[in-house]
Amino acid sequence: MLFPYAPSYREAIYKLMDKELDVDWFFCGNAKRNLKLFDYSLLKHCDLSMEETKVLGTVVYYKGIKKLNLQRYDAIICPGVIRSLSEWWLLQRMGKGMNYSKIYLWTHGWYGKESRFQKIVKKFFFKKVDGFFLYGNYAKSEMIKNGFDARKLHVIRNSLDYDKQLELRNSIVESNIYKEHFKNDFPTVVFIGRLTSVKKLDQIVKAVGILKQKGENYNIAFVGDGEMRQLLEAEVAKYQLRDNTWFYGACFDEKTNAELIYNADLCVAPGNIGLTAMHVLMFGCPAISHNNFKRQMPEFESIIPGQTGDFFEYDNVDDLARSISRWFALKSGCREEVRKTCYKEIDDYWNPHYQLNLIKKVFEGK
Repeated sequence: MLFPYAPSYREAIYKLMDKELDVDWFFCGNAKRNLKLFDYSLLKHCDLSMEETKVLGTVVYYKGIKKLNLQRYDAIICPGVIRSLSEWWLLQRMGKGMNYSKIYLWTHGWYGKESRFQKIVKKFFFKKVDGFFLYGNYAKSEMIKNGFDARKLHVIRNSLDYDKQLELRNSIVESNIYKEHFKNDFPTVVFIGRLTSVKKLDQIVKAVGILKQKGENYNIAFVGDGEMRQLLEAEVAKYQLRDNTWFYGACFDEKTNAELIYNADLCVAPGNIGLTAMHVLMFGCPAISHNNFKRQMPEFESIIPGQTGDFFEYDNVDDLARSISRWFALKSGCREEVRKTCYKEIDDYWNPHYQLNLIKKVFEGK
């Protein structure tokens, strides 16, 4: 595995791979990102000798990569970072047909919004790749449309710390956390994550405000903190939703997060839903997000309309309001059934065990 860095949410799958596969890990020891990174000391054979070096703008190079004896590996997995000169070098040096090592990319692959120039660059970059581990079926279908061999496209999806979360899920019970806070029995819409502008959280407030004007009442719980809190508080006041909105704040205790998610009725993520989808479905809460899949993160695929959530028209607050209303109209009295459906989606596909089994299957067939 050769990556510039590893985000902390990858801990479960990386530790599982480290335990069950013969893996050497290569990361750039100096790589910094605006997110929590993985504790590399948890891996058995981890080399941090590479250094991520900026060349021009966002173009980078992994200094020290040429000193690594990569030819001795049966397979090398990279992230497929097109702005990395080191990955270009690696593909040209060791790509398809030029070495015993096979090159795989663990990557988004295709977004569907690429310009003509970007498509040309991607096709050239990808042409010597032996296989792809893609985050979703959407990317796979887009790559097939653009001439890639379906046999090389493997949908690995994504995962969080499934086993730890499963322990919490198996011990969780219903509580009156929202009823006690709001002093009512209205359904609760939750969002968990950073309160940032890219999440478009004001659309939640506006949609619930629209529904209130129509006589439909809901509570809102924002679990998280961030730059948009003051703006959201102003929107809440504007729509007279102060008594129905709870700014819970940031919470880093997963047991508490599990209780808040489990006892909510619906998660709404008007921007890109990303890892939030897996988080809420894991604890039995369905999710609604936007339908512009070219601008979504791959985890949107865990939302199965009418089963684990729904989609609304991108940036259309009226349609978001309709989607919320429709969901509760269709699923009235079905909360436990919905929980089990959400569980099944994560248990079947969005977990480290599914990912590991796929990797084994691909490598055994290589």
